[in-house]
Amino acid sequence: VHALGQVAHLVAATSMPPRKIREGLNDRLPSNINILRVEEVPVSFHARHYAVSRSYLYIISKHRTAFGKRYVWWVRYLLDMEKMRSACSLFEGFHDFASFADKRMDKDASTKVKLDVADIREAGDLIILRFVGSHFLWKMVRRMVGILVEVGRGNLSYTDVKNMLTRFSDLPAKHTAPPSGLFLERVLYEGDKEKPAKSVGLLFPGELSR
Repeated sequence: VHALGQVAHLVAATSMPPRKIREGLNDRLPSNINILRVEEVPVSFHARHYAVSRSYLYIISKHRTAFGKRYVWWVRYLLDMEKMRSACSLFEGFHDFASFADKRMDKDASTKVKLDVADIREAGDLIILRFVGSHFLWKMVRRMVGILVEVGRGNLSYTDVKNMLTRFSDLPAKHTAPPSGLFLERVLYEGDKEKPAKSVGLLFPGELSR
C-alpha cells in the first residue's frame, strides 16, 4: 500500500519555519518517504479526526511489467470494462459495506460508508479505479477492486454485486486484490476542493499520457 498525499501532524518543541522543518525531516527520512509540504496549523488540529473525506486509487496493469510491479496488480485476463463500470457505479452512495470489511474489525464499529465517487478509467495499459468517501473500512477498497475484476472476467454479475450491499457475502474476502496497486491519493479537509492528485502520473508517465 502506498500514499501520494498522506497527512500527519506534529507538535514542535521550538518555533521553526515550515521550510526548515520540511528540509530537516527529508534529510532524515528514508528515500521512499518525501515530505511535500509543511504548514502551521492551530494546536487543536488533528490530521485524522479533522478529515472530511479521503480518496484512494487502485491501479491495474493489463500487461506484465518489470519495473511497475510494486505499484500495480497485473491482471492477465481480458476484462469487460463496461460491465466493470456498471457494477462500480453501485458503490456510490451510502451503503453497508459489511461484505467488504475485514472480519477482524472492531465488532462495535459501523460498516456503513458514504462513497461520493466510484469510477474506472483506462490510461493506455493501465486501469485506474478511484474511490472518494467519508472513510474506508480495512481492506474495503482492495475487496471492491477484486470483486470488480471478477465482474470484468464474467464470473460475477451486476446483480451479484448489488446483493453484496444488501446482505452479507464472504465472496469479497475470497477475491481481495493485492496491496501493490493501492494508493491513498488525498486526505481532504473542510474547504478543500475534491480533485485528483497529479502525482500518480510520475509513476507511469508513458501510460497516463496516452
